[in-house]
Order: sequence, then structure tokens, then C-alpha cells
Amino acid sequence: MARTLPRPHRDDLLIAVGGLLGGVLLWVPGIHARMAADDLVLWRAPWAALVPLVVVAACEPLRRIRPRTGLLIGTAALVLDTVTVGSIATVVLYTDLMYAAVLYGSPASARRIPWIAGFLTVLGGVVPAALWRDPRGLLIGVGVGVVALAPAATGALVRDHREAAEAARLRAGQTALLAEMDRVQAVTAERARMARELHDVVANHLSAIAIHSTAALSLDDERTTREALAVIRENSVAGLAEMRRLIGILRDGSGDREPAASPTLDGLDALVDGARANGLDVVLDAGHGTVPAPVELAAYRIVQESLTNALKHAAEGRVEVVLRQEDGRLGIRVSSAYRPGDAPRAPGSGAGLTGMRERAALLGGTFEAGPAGTRWTVRATLPLTTEGD
Repeated sequence: MARTLPRPHRDDLLIAVGGLLGGVLLWVPGIHARMAADDLVLWRAPWAALVPLVVVAACEPLRRIRPRTGLLIGTAALVLDTVTVGSIATVVLYTDLMYAAVLYGSPASARRIPWIAGFLTVLGGVVPAALWRDPRGLLIGVGVGVVALAPAATGALVRDHREAAEAARLRAGQTALLAEMDRVQAVTAERARMARELHDVVANHLSAIAIHSTAALSLDDERTTREALAVIRENSVAGLAEMRRLIGILRDGSGDREPAASPTLDGLDALVDGARANGLDVVLDAGHGTVPAPVELAAYRIVQESLTNALKHAAEGRVEVVLRQEDGRLGIRVSSAYRPGDAPRAPGSGAGLTGMRERAALLGGTFEAGPAGTRWTVRATLPLTTEGD
């Protein structure tokens, strides 16, 4: 399939028409670049100067779409112009072709053309002066420099500025894209963090409410009902307080701008007592020293969620919570009775296991949970130092 030539730019067509008309207006009253009696004029007919003018003007539509082709044809026309009485318009149009060849041409052409123009400028000045032994021969080099080197250098300068501006625009776009990606990642990470906090803080209380409300509805015993209602009230009040703290963190002007203190491992006893109040037989064996705050929060939440899962899913039996610190890591193990096929006492979505796994992964630790015989065991190891320490 034949390759179609792009349409010339509108401005290039205007330059061509304007240059041609200007040259004709100069030709009509006989304004030429050289006198017909000049020894260098070989084609003395006045109309001969119109031939290179028309050729150079016809090259102007190529200045953007085929800049090198336009320059080569224009150079041949300029050489032809030197053996006629000449036209100033031809020279002016040629300088524009030289400028456009550097500005719109290929990178290789943009590098080579200024060097070639500079070499011809030096050659055009030195050789005539040496052959004629007349310093006035240097004026030929000056003329070549004005016609070729000056527009080529100007084109190179403008091209460098345009490329620098384009590079700056691309860098700005990349910076904006990276900033947007960072913002999205930060928002996603914050949403995930808040989801974990909301689930870990509230799920325990809601699970206890669901289980004890079921017991209160299913058993026709006033004492059991009152005990269940007391537990429900206690968990609902505690859950509501936790929700208010979270809302106070998220909403400015809520009246509770101070964030709630992060739970620590010193609060495990109170957490276990709450689980026992909800009917679990929990044994706590915690042996650890000083633990960094992020590890302490993650460990607390993992134990809290494991007890919540035990409340919802575990069979009758003891729940063992063990924490051990050794070799620069904190080990967590929560084991509860397990009997396949038992229906959960409260519905679950599986988000708790996901949240615990995420907490361990964020600290560079490990997490696993699953049945082992008649026990369901949650194991997590959390490093006590970061990689940069």
C-alpha cells in the first residue's frame, strides 16, 4: 500500500505564498541581489531569477513534513540563484528552510546540519581569501554564515529549548502520576487499617451480644435471661464506647479529637477476663519483655480476634493463650477446642483471619491458622526489630 504524504501545515503554505509574492514584487521594479554586469552572473536574463525563487517557495510546504528534502532542493535552487541576478526573497526563504530542517528534522539532522553549516562558513571565508590573497574574500564566509550557520544555530537553540520543555512536562506528568499512585495506596492502606481496627474492636462485643441474646431467647429461665441481658448490656456499652472513639478519630469537630490510647499487652489480663465473662475457659501464659508499640498492638489484636473466633466457633473446652519472646521475635499461640461439623454460635465473614494475617505481614512476621486434631490453633510470629534497625 502506497504511503501517503502528510498534508502541509497551513502556516507553511502561507509562508510559501507570501515569500513568492514578495519576490515577485521585488522583481517587477528590477530590484535584484546582483547586477547583470557582474562576472559571476552567467544567466543574465532578468526572468531567470524567478526560477530559483519558485523552486524555493515550492519547498516551503515541506519544511515540517519533509524538512531534509526541502533543504536539499532549496540548496540546489540557491546555487542556481547565484548564477542569476538573484532575488533577496530567495535567500530569505532559504534561511527559513535551513532553520526548519534543524528544528523539525530528525535528531541526526539536527546535530549534523549546524556542523556542516559552520564548516562551509569557515571554508567559504578562508579559501577565497587565500586564493585571491585579498581579505575581502572573508566576506563570502560571512555571507555563508548569515545564510546557513545563523538559521541553523537558531533552529538548534529553539529545538533544545522545546525538548527541555517537553522533558520537564513529562517529568511533571510522571511526578503527578506517582503522587496520585501514592495517594491511592495511602488511602487504600488507611481504609484497610481502619477496617481491621473496626472489626477487631467491635466484632468481639457484637459476637458476645449475638451469642447471649440467642441464649436469652432460647432458654425459659429468668436467672439465665437476666445474666445474658447483663452481658449484652455490658458488651453493647463497651462496643458503643469503642465506636465513639473511632468516630472521634475519623471526624473533626466530633468533640472527641484525641485518639484512643492503643491497647498494650498489659491489657491482656482484662481482655481474658472479658472473654471469661462471655463464657470462655481461658488460660493465659504470657512471658515477654519490652515490646515495640507496633508489635504490641498487633499482638493484642491477634489475641483479641482469636478469642472472638473461639467465642463464635470453638467447641466446649479450654482456650490456651501463650506468648513467648525469644530470638528477637514474639511468638503467639491461641489454641481452642475444635469439632468439625459444629455450627458457629454467631455468624462470621472470615475477615478476622484476613486482618490477623495482614497485621503479621505488615511487620514482616508470619501467620497461620487451622485445625490440628481436636484443636484449632492460631500461630503468629512477629519480629521485634525492623529491617532498618
